[in-house]
Amino acid sequence: MTFRAGDHCLLVDLRGRRYLLTLREGGEFHSHLGAFSHDDLIGADEGTLVPTTSGSRLLAVRPRYVDYVLKMKRGAQVVYPKDVGPILVYGDIGPGETVLEAGTGSGALTIALVRAVGASGAVISVEAREDHAAHARKTIESFFGGIPDNLDLRVGNVEEESVAPSRIVLDLPEPWHLAEHGGGLTPGGVFVAYLPTIPQVQTLVETLRSSGGYQMIETFENLHRTWKVEGRSVRPDHRMVGHTGFIVVARRTQ
Repeated sequence: MTFRAGDHCLLVDLRGRRYLLTLREGGEFHSHLGAFSHDDLIGADEGTLVPTTSGSRLLAVRPRYVDYVLKMKRGAQVVYPKDVGPILVYGDIGPGETVLEAGTGSGALTIALVRAVGASGAVISVEAREDHAAHARKTIESFFGGIPDNLDLRVGNVEEESVAPSRIVLDLPEPWHLAEHGGGLTPGGVFVAYLPTIPQVQTLVETLRSSGGYQMIETFENLHRTWKVEGRSVRPDHRMVGHTGFIVVARRTQ
């Protein structure tokens, strides 16, 4: 596919460093590696090696979801890709599901939910803070080129929403308040919460158990470690992405 004005473009240098930009006619990219005109890429094929004024060459490709999330402008803390995957899988979020999300935050998880439920599903995403909601809207519009038809963005208190979702996904400081009355989650539906600390996890799990309305309660975290593979030298990287958050999953029974 060829690049067009308005497309997102990911540039990768020889050392693997990545740069995200939106192509526009007459625009220019500048870095320590030199500069080039956006016009040099508009109309070019994806996978092009674009030369800079310093003689460097940058690989130009369309960003994957993971590239976009890690490079996008931040508002609230994002849910990192290593946690997004398990949330979608353990939350059993797929085509046709109706998902109630809170809070929207920076919009990273919202984008993944929208793509997972497809055109036959729906995502209702609620954010309590107007500044975070405004930032998330811009992020989502930039990614999709507008607000998708299957996404309903709302500002307010999720506990006051009247929705009957098949899935609930929460990134809130106190998700146990919604767990207490079920949030309208249909029987058999899946409840998922993303939390940074163990005291929060403990309070939520105790609330889920004491409510009598949930079973199959699980708590876990994911650690992500990359490896160096260069000829006969194969070893784990010295750094890894360790703890970012805990994921709590439960099934609604009544």
